[in-house]
Amino acid sequence: MSGMKEKLHTGELYLPGDEAIIKEQVVYQDKLCEYNQTKPSQAEQRAEMLKDMLGDCGEGVYIEAPFYANFGGKNCHFGKMVYANYHLTCVDDTHIYIGDYTMIGPNVTLATAGHPILPELREQLYQYNMPVRIGRNCWIGAGAVVMPGVTIGDNTVIGAGSVVTKDIPANVVAVGNPCRVMREIGEHDRKYYFKDREILPISADIKYK
Repeated sequence: MSGMKEKLHTGELYLPGDEAIIKEQVVYQDKLCEYNQTKPSQAEQRAEMLKDMLGDCGEGVYIEAPFYANFGGKNCHFGKMVYANYHLTCVDDTHIYIGDYTMIGPNVTLATAGHPILPELREQLYQYNMPVRIGRNCWIGAGAVVMPGVTIGDNTVIGAGSVVTKDIPANVVAVGNPCRVMREIGEHDRKYYFKDREILPISADIKYK
């Protein structure tokens, strides 16, 4: 099983039970376990722990505990002001990139790992990893699942419970299983924030792009 560790980030088939992989993985998972044992009142401690745990951790990143990650978040790269609600699961066997100001609802799964369809290969425990990329200022709704290799564009909203199997462009609302673009974000959204609830009087303070 030599050389398996080098294949984590190449998209090639590899065996995740490789001794070198597991040895490194356990170190990161121990840190994650410690993070999940902290209290909400320990916000400063959590912030410092995230800087140590995550591959990249921008200013103001906050992840509610419990947080789950295969590599303890080591392969997660979060921009500034990213917020993740309870039970975020990052299957970060390879890299997960999340842009600035993105919000993630509870019980979201971001999965980079997959297994071959061919049963003979699965029986041998083969796996492959493909990176996940989520853009700037996105909102990923509660219970959504983002599959390996998917890219989600800037400002996009993914509806609750969606299963995102293919790339989603920027500036859209996308929902469903499989997730599909429902509409573009536009003038209606400049006036209403929920059904017939108008944004006014705060709309004067909004900086449109």
